[in-house]
Amino acid sequence: MSDVTAIEEFVKKFKGLKTEIAKVIIGQDEVVTQILISIFSGGHSLLIGVPGLAKTLMVNTIAQALGLDFKRIQFTPDLMPSDILGSEILDEDRHFKFIKGPIFANIILADEINRTPPKTQAALLEAMQERAVTVAGHHYKLDLPYFVLATQNPIEQEGTYPLPEAQLDRFMFAINLDYPTYQEEVDVVKATTSDNKPKVNALFSANQIVDFQHLIRRIPVADNVIEYAVAMVGKTRPNSDAAAELVQSYLDWGAGPRASQNLILAAKTHAAINGKFSPDIENVQAVAQSILRHRIIKNYKAEAEGISEEQIIKSLF
Repeated sequence: MSDVTAIEEFVKKFKGLKTEIAKVIIGQDEVVTQILISIFSGGHSLLIGVPGLAKTLMVNTIAQALGLDFKRIQFTPDLMPSDILGSEILDEDRHFKFIKGPIFANIILADEINRTPPKTQAALLEAMQERAVTVAGHHYKLDLPYFVLATQNPIEQEGTYPLPEAQLDRFMFAINLDYPTYQEEVDVVKATTSDNKPKVNALFSANQIVDFQHLIRRIPVADNVIEYAVAMVGKTRPNSDAAAELVQSYLDWGAGPRASQNLILAAKTHAAINGKFSPDIENVQAVAQSILRHRIIKNYKAEAEGISEEQIIKSLF
């Protein structure tokens, strides 16, 4: 199958996927699209939203529709690295045997990731970056595709451990979830208070998803689009000559090179789901908010004047 035919097939399967997910998830269309873009780009996502916005249900539904193995880890202050990676035990023959932890799945939901200490947060780092974990000196490969979706509650910040910048940078997208509209909430209440349980069909296999991830990487990109993405990221760095005016006034730190890589990868996927065979500047702009939002650090002046990350990123266009 040629890449052109494969992209046309991908568009069809993506539309079917959105239809399956919509059986359970009402509204949140943009959020679902961004999660799926990060999966097919081979990246991870951080979901930021108040409780009760169906974050867990959304991830579970997406995992079912993709035909992938799903595990949920509830992060708490007393969670240890071995609780998520697994540990070695002595079996009845007095041999060490490795018992796999919940991190061994295709999709991991790291629920309330900022509730756990840095030592446990760091246990996720190797898995996210290397698609492998090391326990007691042994190296274990994780099954592909591998995708971490972490959630964070923006309200209660007492007793939390904010994610270090290095770990935030590992997430391709930071996605903000808003409350549903009035009509969406009416539909949610109708759907969830009845005895009707919609069945979600698996439309993909793990191998198909890995094939589509390779297809995305093979999509060609024009030099001017790559240069645009790199220039946009360069404008977020306050001390550089290219820094935008708002950036110099309101940012302490800008985005690193991983932002440029993610902009191009996500733009390729965004182009592919819309039936385009190569991304353009519009595709880069479509994914820029979620990719740059968590990679720029505002200063005190921005906080005092109520300047949002979205306003700063918009000014880079």
